[in-house]
Amino acid sequence: MPTSKNLVRHVRTLLTAPVLLLTFAATLSAQTDPAILRKVDDHYNHLTSLRTHYRETYAGMGLTRSEEGTLLLKKPGRMRWNYAQPAGKVFVLDGKFGWFYTPGDSQAQRIPAKKLDDLRSPLRLLLGHTQLSKELDQITLTPVGTGTRIAGVPKGMEQRVKLLSLTVTPAGAIQQMRLEEIDGAVTEFTFSDMQENVPVKDSDFTFTPPPGVTTVEGISPI
Repeated sequence: MPTSKNLVRHVRTLLTAPVLLLTFAATLSAQTDPAILRKVDDHYNHLTSLRTHYRETYAGMGLTRSEEGTLLLKKPGRMRWNYAQPAGKVFVLDGKFGWFYTPGDSQAQRIPAKKLDDLRSPLRLLLGHTQLSKELDQITLTPVGTGTRIAGVPKGMEQRVKLLSLTVTPAGAIQQMRLEEIDGAVTEFTFSDMQENVPVKDSDFTFTPPPGVTTVEGISPI
C-alpha cells in the first residue's frame, strides 16, 4: 500500500499529464512561434476524448520507478489509467471521486475530486474552470531534433513545480511530457499510439472494488 504522501504525489502527477496533453496549446503566448502555436492548438484544442499508450518514469526521494499502460480521457473531468506494468493497477477519476487501487492490496483509496483540486491545480484546468494561457509563466521554445520543446512554470505551483515541458512534433503532436519538481523529483511520460475522439462512455470511468477489498477515504493534497 503506498503511503499517503506518495499517493498524493502520484495522483497529482496523473492529473497533470492529460491536462497538458489535451490543452497545452492554449498556454503559448505571443512570445512563442505562431506556426507551432497554431499547429498544437489545431491538434488538441477540439479533442473530446483520447486513448493513448503511456510509459511513465519517476526518479526522486531515493526511488526510481518505471510503469506503462493505457490512458483513457474524456472531457470534462474523467480519466482512467490502466497499468499493464504493474498489471491491474488502476487510477480512475469518475467526475466525483478519484480511485486508486493496486492488486494485492486489501483496500482501495477514494478521494473526493474537490479535494484533489485547489485554486491552481491541474484538475481545475481539466474541468474547464480556467485557461492554461493564464496559468503558465516563462514559456520558452527550444528546437529538439525535428520537433520543439515547450517549457513553462505553472502559476501558483512555483513552490512545488520547477518546470513543465513538452516535446512536440512539427505537426503539433505531443510526444513527451516532463515534470521537474522543486525537491528534485522528475517524472516523464512518453505517449504513443494515440487515438483521438474515440467513442467512450461514462461507464468506462467507473470503479468497483474487487470482492473482499474495502474502500477507505484517502488523504487530500496539502
